[in-house]
Amino acid sequence: MTSPKLARDTERGRYYSDPAGGPDLVSVTNVLGTAIAKQALIPWAVKLTVEHILANLPSITLRLATEAAAVVREIKAVHRDAKDRAADLGDRVHAAAEAHILGAPTVADPEVAPYLGQLKLWLNSWGVDLDKHIEATEITVFHRRLGYAGTADLLVWLPTGPARRMELWLIDYKSSATRPAKSVYPENTLQLAALRYAETVLLPDDTDAPMPRIDKAGVLNLRAKSHALVPMPADRAAHRAFRGLLEGTRWLHAAASSYPALTAPAAETPSTRKAA
Repeated sequence: MTSPKLARDTERGRYYSDPAGGPDLVSVTNVLGTAIAKQALIPWAVKLTVEHILANLPSITLRLATEAAAVVREIKAVHRDAKDRAADLGDRVHAAAEAHILGAPTVADPEVAPYLGQLKLWLNSWGVDLDKHIEATEITVFHRRLGYAGTADLLVWLPTGPARRMELWLIDYKSSATRPAKSVYPENTLQLAALRYAETVLLPDDTDAPMPRIDKAGVLNLRAKSHALVPMPADRAAHRAFRGLLEGTRWLHAAASSYPALTAPAAETPSTRKAA
């Protein structure tokens, strides 16, 4: 996960500091991570773990007699390590994309290069002029009244309106080494809706500007050998759904982590009854 300058990780997940001095704002991705069950994660983790065991079965079998605890730790870490590697790749792809959009030098990274190449192909296919058509990249947005914030990957003008009229798109990059380029998750719509209907854009000098009117929103999937822009219905209905998750997240983050147990009253004995 990329780290905007005002974002900070807490025990409750990511929050944004408000340079205007208001309360911290929960991040959009924190809301989605807290309030939406990732149903596919358990089967994915089981698959990776089983594949690792089968691929290393002879050495695992030999080590079990003398290093059982270490073997168990390694097996438990298989899916976590894979998740961390994917997140790290996503961070590097985002950083390279931002640098390219801004015309800044990019770090040589053989693993990232194919994904950046697909971004360049996509920009060229739509005739995007980096000086004329890019409205913003990696820009922080606030909704102080509702108490959340997030970072928009790209605001870009594309000729998708009637008679090829230019429309302002809100785009979120998604990179993956395994998922098809046209695949998306339902929560991607909620993420885009939350960003789309934010009230304020935070400028580089930490001053506010109104959130521009977004015409359309979508996920730009970047893969090593392909790419796809998938439009998403990030409308008011999706924003209302996000607000429900936001309320649930706020409750969960404020809830106690434990509660005192209720003890049954002491049973009466003949002596206690006589004393009473």
